[in-house]
Amino acid sequence: MRTEQLATTAGTLMQGPLLITPQAFGDARGFFFESWNQRRFDEAVGAPVQFSQDNHSSSSRGVLRGLHYQLEPEPQGKLVRCVVGAIFDVAVDIRRSSPTFGAWVGAELSAENRQQLWVPVGFAHGFLTLSERAEVLYKASGFWSKTCERSIRWNDPQLAIEWPVAALAGAEPLLAEKDAQAPGFAEAIAAGEVFA
Repeated sequence: MRTEQLATTAGTLMQGPLLITPQAFGDARGFFFESWNQRRFDEAVGAPVQFSQDNHSSSSRGVLRGLHYQLEPEPQGKLVRCVVGAIFDVAVDIRRSSPTFGAWVGAELSAENRQQLWVPVGFAHGFLTLSERAEVLYKASGFWSKTCERSIRWNDPQLAIEWPVAALAGAEPLLAEKDAQAPGFAEAIAAGEVFA
């Protein structure tokens, strides 16, 4: 398993999110890789993480999910991987005390590259589906909670996320109603709905 920190568009390495590439073994029969190992993961992130639930979503090309996060008392970290197709996966730092507050990192996750993105507590998460269909699996620390769940608008100009919308050949991203009507980043800050 190889891990790497991701850099923001300003070139600053962001503390927290990690891009994880498992070691795969393949031959004419197919491949094998260890997609999850508690000991190695805890060593990579530098602390024990207890996952509470596994989630599985399916999306068609152009579906954009996010930017989602949960506040206390049920915050969630997410370990995300794409097992069918490809997505552009994003983590936004919403920790006020962080030097990268308001910055984002992104990576293409696909069935082909088998990479995973660790999105710790304190980050908003979203992804854009790049392939005809994508299936995404993610482990979540903390249980889903409607009262703790929050969203930030995907195209907020203050965040300036460089979504690869050119891959949609002129189509607009497809959003759930709650994501289309999500507040902007400044509104989330003003409402106290970010992390300390």
